[in-house]
Amino acid sequence: MNADNRHLESKKIIVLGGDGFCGWPTSLHLSNVGHEVIIIDNLSRRNIDNELEAESLTPIQPMGTRLKVWKEISGKEIKFYNTDIALEYDHFLKIINDEKPDVIVHFAEQRSAPYSMKSSKNKRYTINNNMNATHNVLCAMVESGLDIHLVHLGTMGVYGYGTAGMKIPEGYLDIEVETEAGERVKQQILYPTNPGSVYHMTKSQDQLLFQYYNKNDRLRITDLHQGIVWGTNTKETRQDERLINRFDYDGDYGTVLNRFLMQAAVGHPITVHGTGGQTRAFIHIQDTVRCVQLAIENSPSYEDKVMIFNQMTETHRVRDLAMLVSELTGGEIAYVSNPRNEAPENDLHVRNDLFLSKGLEPITLDEGLLQEVTNVARKYAHRADHSKIPATSTWTKDQLPGVPKEKITDI
Repeated sequence: MNADNRHLESKKIIVLGGDGFCGWPTSLHLSNVGHEVIIIDNLSRRNIDNELEAESLTPIQPMGTRLKVWKEISGKEIKFYNTDIALEYDHFLKIINDEKPDVIVHFAEQRSAPYSMKSSKNKRYTINNNMNATHNVLCAMVESGLDIHLVHLGTMGVYGYGTAGMKIPEGYLDIEVETEAGERVKQQILYPTNPGSVYHMTKSQDQLLFQYYNKNDRLRITDLHQGIVWGTNTKETRQDERLINRFDYDGDYGTVLNRFLMQAAVGHPITVHGTGGQTRAFIHIQDTVRCVQLAIENSPSYEDKVMIFNQMTETHRVRDLAMLVSELTGGEIAYVSNPRNEAPENDLHVRNDLFLSKGLEPITLDEGLLQEVTNVARKYAHRADHSKIPATSTWTKDQLPGVPKEKITDI
């Protein structure tokens, strides 16, 4: 097969975590463009809804209904396995050997930083689930002996939010060191990580696992360092209300721009944490699914190192987004204490040249798309539990052992 037209061929793709906020629209998109898609999910996100007593603002149908509707609309079937890949390795390996996928797309990690910081129980769950899931995927790829390309959804948060006055590169940093003999030697290393939560720490550890298995077992891996996702629906999920995507608005799982739009839509103050000077990277959900497709179509060879893409399209300060939403909706802005242990202000400059070079035409903040999200929020406003809107997960206690209270970062 010619490498130049490899991406034109239909592939068998397993989507781990294909029931989630990013996994579901990605599964439909990949199916829609002609790939054979198989979802593996243990439905843990639905169980967390029950735990937090905070459902998606949009009504999410059972998985069987979702898949049935998709087949009725598209004529395409998506197979589903209810399996916990972090705990049921043998069953997972059997699926891999039976299905023989060309690609595995890995979304199967607990994705909320606030949720990961709620308690020691949540911290341990996040570590156990995320680390075991990723390592089991890598072990299964090696043990199966199959030629599989792994596409993993990581996070921009592995970098932290300080840029040292430079654009954050795509995964790797060129450095120069001096040997004891006085020679200058150039090297390339992973850009130093600076995780801001237990969740981000698991994604940082994922990077090291990928580097090792790429070096030791020549696994083909693409790691997507994604920004904060906004928007709700994609072209596929708009086709029928029963296919609608998640809309998380609670303080643990709701992403910041979606939360602002929802708060304004239901008449709740737009809650900005701290000064709102935090700068973050963003991407629309439609671009998320498109970027995963582009990563699949541009797979690395065995000789390549782990490919790392910065999967984001723009950066914004949180307070600027709040003002934008306020102007659009007339909502009132409320500045509240920041539950996170982070700098009150930061700049963020990021390179995303690789996706642009592969043909991505970025969707940026657009009044029409912002209004679309607002309309979704208004349509389902009756489902909102206003008591779940405030962020209650905090990064530190009021008093840290051995640290005077006045020395604690203002959160």
